[in-house]
Amino acid sequence: MTKLGLYLAQKSVNKAEVARKTGLTKARMNELTLNERSHLRAEELYLIALAIDIAPADLLEYICGDLSINTQLTMAADDPVPFKPARKRKK
Repeated sequence: MTKLGLYLAQKSVNKAEVARKTGLTKARMNELTLNERSHLRAEELYLIALAIDIAPADLLEYICGDLSINTQLTMAADDPVPFKPARKRKK
């Protein structure tokens, strides 16, 4: 089960009702709640949050709150990057 599925189950949300309110198919709702490999689009998250009467940011935080930036990557500001200003085109 996905984090979205867990959230909806904890809140006793009827997925068929959410599908009806959002315009998503029941099959898509099942995919988003059961299949870990499914990708929840921002538009879907927003519509689902509105359908269950919560702030979209709260649902996003629940689903993606454990993500963090990889600190192993070098920050762009740390590495000088050669920069050429854009040239203006002659008309």
